[in-house]
Amino acid sequence: MLPGQNKISNKDLDPGVKKLYLNLPLPSLKDNTGDIDRLRRALQAGQGLKSVRIPYGLIGFSSRVMREASFQVTATVVREGEEWELLDISPGDTTKEFFGLALDLGTTRMVGTLVDLRTGEVLSEHSMDNPQIRYGADILTRIHYAHDPNGLKELTAAVREGIGKMVAQLAAKAGVQTGSIYSMTVAGNTAMTHFFMGLDPSSIPREPYIPLVNRPDPVPAGELEIPIHPQARVFIFPNVGSYFGGDLIAGLLASGLARRNEVSILVDVGTNAEVVLGNSDWLMACAGAAGPALEGGVAQMGMTAGDGAIDRVSLDRNTLRPVYSVIGRVAPLGICGSGLIDLAAELFSVGLLDRRGKLVPERDPSRFKETTSGLAYILVPGQETGRGEDMVLTQIDVDIFLRSKAAMYTILTTIIDSVGLRFQDLAHFYVAGTFGNYIAPVKAITLGMLPDLPLERYVPLGNSSLTGALQVLCNFSLREEAWCLCDRITYIEMNVNTEFMQRFSAACFLPHTDRSLFPSVSVP
Repeated sequence: MLPGQNKISNKDLDPGVKKLYLNLPLPSLKDNTGDIDRLRRALQAGQGLKSVRIPYGLIGFSSRVMREASFQVTATVVREGEEWELLDISPGDTTKEFFGLALDLGTTRMVGTLVDLRTGEVLSEHSMDNPQIRYGADILTRIHYAHDPNGLKELTAAVREGIGKMVAQLAAKAGVQTGSIYSMTVAGNTAMTHFFMGLDPSSIPREPYIPLVNRPDPVPAGELEIPIHPQARVFIFPNVGSYFGGDLIAGLLASGLARRNEVSILVDVGTNAEVVLGNSDWLMACAGAAGPALEGGVAQMGMTAGDGAIDRVSLDRNTLRPVYSVIGRVAPLGICGSGLIDLAAELFSVGLLDRRGKLVPERDPSRFKETTSGLAYILVPGQETGRGEDMVLTQIDVDIFLRSKAAMYTILTTIIDSVGLRFQDLAHFYVAGTFGNYIAPVKAITLGMLPDLPLERYVPLGNSSLTGALQVLCNFSLREEAWCLCDRITYIEMNVNTEFMQRFSAACFLPHTDRSLFPSVSVP
């Protein structure tokens, strides 16, 4: 499903779960077939399922339901490879009660979507903060917390409790019973996947950066304490490495990059910047810490994208007065990543920020002041904010931001150079996540964060992690494609890349020490 769509097309609808109404022949002296064999025969011969397994624990229950319902029942079966397995049986025709759930398990935010598995229609959506935030805003802090006695149990309980609340909200919005949700897909980074499964994440940030599992098998929801049908299979997206998780595999599926002949690149910026380069023949991937300053957790006035966050900034070229927009159309409370990129690019374009990334107060002294954190640019005076205090960008904020933007460009340069290509060879530059939704590519190019390419090559994907999770929820064959993608990817570990720091230093300037790399950028 692509951004903006609210339904999977019928030709792609094959969720790997079936809900089948059966009007079985009644037992008689002329037909002494056992109840369970009668059920299996109807599923295999009558419904065309090649092989059906009836779990031992369902034999007695299934027989009782069939007899009480005069053998008019609905069987729910789930595909396990080439075999089908009975998941549930209910009296009468309950085929309309057939739903699935796709989840983007983000470090900061979780987003879920409830789907009618008969039609592919999206019935409800819900998002919420990840409850693990109370243990730490970033993954490393949570991994360290997991070392404490009961720390991992608390982190796992928190995320599962949050998912449980999301399930309840999604079901309530759609007016369905949670027990009628028979399939679930979960896309998250490697650490979040481990927390969700209750697995020790301690090896993830340590060399040689090997997680406990790359390719989890589907798990019954009851074992993960998810309040949907307890036998519903939960497909957890595979990961490639410690810093390249299932959310990126989901994003690859959503973009279609790995199915095309032309070479393209996919970038997802969150806690880390994660990058995939390639086409239908080959795939290279890497990840690095380039996202924190863009997530609102570093700049003094930074915040995540939500009501009160400034998301767009421009400076009047005559008066240098800032003009901005605020999410929710309320008094500004802070600035999110897209707003920070806009602000830095505008300050540089009008000469209030020099090529070294230093604030230049002489250009507009009335907009600067000294603070306990040093020199600062006043974006919004206190009387216009929702906090009653000046919203300022300090020199320290700028320095941190420049390191993030330099890391971003260096990651891109490193992976493109590793295969002997140039940025100009890219057919598409896919940008995923909130970063892709709200960033203005021309501003990021001005700063030297993204390469100087024609703007039409930049393709925002929105929440590609959720889109990929939805696609797999509704198309069983894509699970195999997700697993195959992991096998196809060559992963470059940035933590041991010797050329990274050399390139990083050059990228710390605006837009870069090599100005020929950014011919469209006018330097003041």
